[in-house]
Amino acid sequence: MNILDPQKHTRRMFLQRSSSVALAGVAAPFALNLAAIGEAAAFNAADYKALVCVFLFGGSDQTHTVVNFDELSHAKYAKIRGIDSGQNNLVLSRADLAGTLLKPTSPLADGRQYALNPNMPGLASLFNRGKAAVQLNVGPLVAPITRAQYQSGNTAQYPVPPKLFSHNDQQSVWQSYAAEGTTEGWGGRIGDLALASNANSVFTCISVAGNSVFLAGRSALQYQCSTGGAIAIGSLKDNFFNSTARDLFSTLIQQSRTDVLENEYSKVVKRSIAAESQVANGLVKVSLTTSFPANNELADQLKAVARLIGARDSLGVKRQVFMVSMGGFDLHDNLISKQPELLKQVSEALSAFYDATVELGVANNVTAFTASDFGRTLTPNGDGSDHGWGSHHFVVGGAVRGAGFYGTPPPVSVGDTASADDQWHVGQGRLLPSTSVEQYTATLATWFGVAESELNALLPYLKNFGAGAGFPNYPTNLGFLG
Repeated sequence: MNILDPQKHTRRMFLQRSSSVALAGVAAPFALNLAAIGEAAAFNAADYKALVCVFLFGGSDQTHTVVNFDELSHAKYAKIRGIDSGQNNLVLSRADLAGTLLKPTSPLADGRQYALNPNMPGLASLFNRGKAAVQLNVGPLVAPITRAQYQSGNTAQYPVPPKLFSHNDQQSVWQSYAAEGTTEGWGGRIGDLALASNANSVFTCISVAGNSVFLAGRSALQYQCSTGGAIAIGSLKDNFFNSTARDLFSTLIQQSRTDVLENEYSKVVKRSIAAESQVANGLVKVSLTTSFPANNELADQLKAVARLIGARDSLGVKRQVFMVSMGGFDLHDNLISKQPELLKQVSEALSAFYDATVELGVANNVTAFTASDFGRTLTPNGDGSDHGWGSHHFVVGGAVRGAGFYGTPPPVSVGDTASADDQWHVGQGRLLPSTSVEQYTATLATWFGVAESELNALLPYLKNFGAGAGFPNYPTNLGFLG
């Protein structure tokens, strides 16, 4: 499984961009030629837009997050997860859920209702105010597939994503469409197309969550920041040297060299120092009054993103892709004691972040969305749940067509019969995705400014979805963004 379609993507891009690359000069270092490819790419942005990926590492349990609330569905959920398993403490009562009931503008069919975990009132409020949406049962797919086709084991005829249910591989598949070891992610590939819109392309893709494949593009490189801002070269900031020695050290590590590799290293260091200074000077001008919750690592990361967005003019950017993350969601045990606090942090962090975008005047220009390794089984695994496949995710922002559910509400079932009720399950209540990550990504990318003509090159399996592929029930734009 490869993120790229070399026959379509490389040849077309080469023909379109080779003249621009040539301007960089054949004698320029290879790394600079790659940068020139990026600068030659893309759509032209007049306004500002940002995508913010909130990755929940470990595989977040969707059943304990977006909870069945209507009487019939809740009774089925309570029986499977509680009574049948002898783990009644895993069941959230309708009384507990009443305060976080989601009230969509258009009610779901058959009286279906959902509520969020009681520890997520902030996110429930955003949904009910029309500033957040829920994408139901989304996960990696190569092409639409039925339960019978999946269970046939004929992956040549009915291909599935690689290494399903594996943490590392499914984290990579969500971020890049390929198993662990791939070098390019779809956030970085979108960044490739956005480079030309930014006066300083270094700040196109920014991670506040460490290194990730999600932000790695062909040309776009992820610029990493900490929650405190840009990461400086320590010896230039600490007290290891006095001021005179620091100046000499700075000159030494940036001066030109006769050796080609040493000289390139010096150039990288010089660019790093310049970028750190630009970020630091830009952040000085940003003052947020929005209150972010304390002792919340995700909130700290999103606050850093908000401040970087506030410094967008100083950084010279029109289009940005960010990544933040939090871990702890691999709860085979202790689900009831640990996940509520994790979900509280997610809810509070996203709520504060949305408020910060309102304060900055860019709420309609910033879209945050969640992702995770996979969902979990409806059938309990002790006092937790096992690895799954499809899951429910949130999209937050002023441009979101909120107070709405997108996708297909899955029946409450464990998938152990041939009945129609079980067709979206592949055993133990694992959800067979009814919406693909490709569709999810295409919707976000289109809002961001990626042209329809670029989507199939960006997303290798998108051509397998939509009316053109014979699957009108799998649209390439899910509609959750205006």
